[in-house]
Amino acid sequence: MAPTNTNEFSIDELCTLTDLPKRTVRYYIQIGLVDRPEGETRGARYHQRHLEQLLAIRHWTQAGLSLERIRAMLSGTTTPPTVQHNRIGTVEVWSHFVVADGVEVKLNPAVTKMSPEQTKRFFATVMAAYQQIHEEDPSA
Repeated sequence: MAPTNTNEFSIDELCTLTDLPKRTVRYYIQIGLVDRPEGETRGARYHQRHLEQLLAIRHWTQAGLSLERIRAMLSGTTTPPTVQHNRIGTVEVWSHFVVADGVEVKLNPAVTKMSPEQTKRFFATVMAAYQQIHEEDPSA
């Protein structure tokens, strides 16, 4: 099921994107790990921040952290542990940006803690740097 609006999700769309059951998402909201949605019941709408919160929580629970430890990390009272990425069986959402033939950049926003706006600026800066280098020496 594809989202109806890239900036707004239903609970079903959010669960599909995060690979989490509705019950888990609602529990995380109930205990304050995830922000409350806009609206209530079937009209509730979720946004990019909810998606990022849930992906971060899923990442850390898969790494074996307790919900209390995750709460402390999300509030900034403790730092995240170093976790090995790309474990077999894990699901991660990556931004994959093709700059040119043979030049690609991959970014995991949940790990880098970059907002969507920061991610867009980062990719724009990478593209501008590539173009500048290519214009300085077109033979490259």
